Amino acid sequence: MSNEFESVQVGHGEDLMTLTRWVIAQQQHAPEATGDLTLLLTAIQFGCKFVASKVKQAGLINLLGLTGAANVQGEDVKKLDVLANDIFRNALIASGKACILVSEEDEKAMVIQDHGQRGKYIVTFDPLDGSSNIDCGVSIGTIFGIFKVEDTENPSMKDLIRSGRHLIAAGYCMYGSYCEMILSVGNGVNGFTLDPAIGEFIMTHPNIVMPPRGKIYSVNEGNYKYFNEASKKYVDQVKQKYSARYVGSMVSDIHRTLLYGGIFGYPADSKSKKGKLRILYEVFPMAYLIEQAGGKASTGTQNALDIIPEHIHDRSGIWLGSKEDVEELEACYKACA
Repeated sequence: MSNEFESVQVGHGEDLMTLTRWVIAQQQHAPEATGDLTLLLTAIQFGCKFVASKVKQAGLINLLGLTGAANVQGEDVKKLDVLANDIFRNALIASGKACILVSEEDEKAMVIQDHGQRGKYIVTFDPLDGSSNIDCGVSIGTIFGIFKVEDTENPSMKDLIRSGRHLIAAGYCMYGSYCEMILSVGNGVNGFTLDPAIGEFIMTHPNIVMPPRGKIYSVNEGNYKYFNEASKKYVDQVKQKYSARYVGSMVSDIHRTLLYGGIFGYPADSKSKKGKLRILYEVFPMAYLIEQAGGKASTGTQNALDIIPEHIHDRSGIWLGSKEDVEELEACYKACA
């Protein structure tokens, strides 16, 4: 498949590879493909474009601030959280290719009841990650993962309570100074930037491969006093040689780590004993992307994609980044065991 996609330089008159065209090309190179995943990814792409436009307008059309409610996580819900959740939920249902939807904002998984609109895919998503940064204009994003349901006639919780090794695609869309989607369908990682003039995502980062080691560590050191011994040992060690960069929006921090290398961590600690990040729609998709780009994702003691969540909003600690950096972190956990 890789021979189909040459490096594209934007702005020099060459043929541009759009996200739509790229997804269709993937389908053409897979004899068993039915086109269903292509349509599902098209719905996700539409949702990202819609949310991107609303993020740009948020300060002008009264979309900043809180709704006054809290979500299932106990977190304050922003107006944009609600809008983004509705946009993605409606787009995915309308595609006719989804079977179960799991959103950070919804307490229960949504099973598509109409058999005429029910497909074979499970989509787990955080419609607006980093929403605590919305009101100050810091980059935020959408994270999504795609699984295939075992039996479309009888979807059940067992379709959700399984490891990340069952993911067939994952990605995120970052809304900042520009809008970029990072996507993998299991054969590497590619980046597409939204050109607002034509309303299309254009391939700008083909075949992203992480360096084996980076020069940046990204962790919320405000939680240092709650860290376990292994995490403290690693942070003390890495800060002697690396620069610290921490945005506080997972999409932004992972995007930088994916492109530049290094390590991002949000470990379990004494304040959040299981960790803070949600497995199905934060940990799994990001771990999948990092591994597809040649990096590594770990809890410190276990590969992140081997976790089996106990429920749809289960949480875990996570470290992800360049392979050698994460292995160094795991060595600290072994030494402190």
